[in-house]
Amino acid sequence: MTEMALDIRNVSKAFGQGNRRWLPWARRRAAQARPATLAVDRVSLSVRRGEIFGILGPNGSGKSTLIRLVSTLLEPDSGQVFVFGHDVLAEEDTVKRMINRVSVDAAFFKKLSPMENLIYAARLYGLNVRESRRRIVEILTSLGIEEKRIFKPLEEMSRGTQQKVAIARAFLTSPALLLLDEPTTGLDPRSKRDVQDFVRMLRDKHDTTVLLTTHDMDEAENLCDRIAIINGGRIVALDTPGGLKASVQMGFRAVGSTVTLEDVFMKLTGKTLVSESEEEEVA
Repeated sequence: MTEMALDIRNVSKAFGQGNRRWLPWARRRAAQARPATLAVDRVSLSVRRGEIFGILGPNGSGKSTLIRLVSTLLEPDSGQVFVFGHDVLAEEDTVKRMINRVSVDAAFFKKLSPMENLIYAARLYGLNVRESRRRIVEILTSLGIEEKRIFKPLEEMSRGTQQKVAIARAFLTSPALLLLDEPTTGLDPRSKRDVQDFVRMLRDKHDTTVLLTTHDMDEAENLCDRIAIINGGRIVALDTPGGLKASVQMGFRAVGSTVTLEDVFMKLTGKTLVSESEEEEVA
């Protein structure tokens, strides 16, 4: 049997509940008057080891919340999440050593260089500093960053370059499960291709499993083995890119025309993709 890298079982997560005693009185009363927002609603899915698995959804659909639940940043209200058989709640420390996460809003010490930021991360993970220096140069140059720029302050670099450094930080630890939350947002086409090629290499050569959220339909179709479409906190479709397109081909357009993944998305959700952070405001 194929080993499961990620097993999400009937997971739900709502925001707007819980203890609000720390809020000022007026805000606490207003918060209590608002109903809870169900960001993830009884989601179940499994990701096979070595798979690149994509999650597509409109703003507010629950994509980023789901990533945070897997990464142990949030706890589910109900259901269970297992990473290579380890429960993310009961075995949190074990899971943290097996995963790494890249988000669209990665944080750094901006006065420091990419090398200094990544050496700091290497020390946190207990990695050999000398070996890490070699790997940092290798990874960053593979992502299209010139070696001379590796030692300049991050604050002098574009947002796209900073995002590449965030991706390199995750790659540095060689995680068994890599969580990519819109990793190529803000990157130019060449940089996107560099990142996508590196993700494939990481899967093919290092047996890394990848869970990816993206707003880029071409990226999802070209990179992902399977894709789940989530809407209103629920999975409304799950298949290969080709399987998703075939599922809506009949009657969707004139006979002989080509259905795109964007057509599938709009058919299943009734919405278009907008590249913005969604659940953070709810959280």
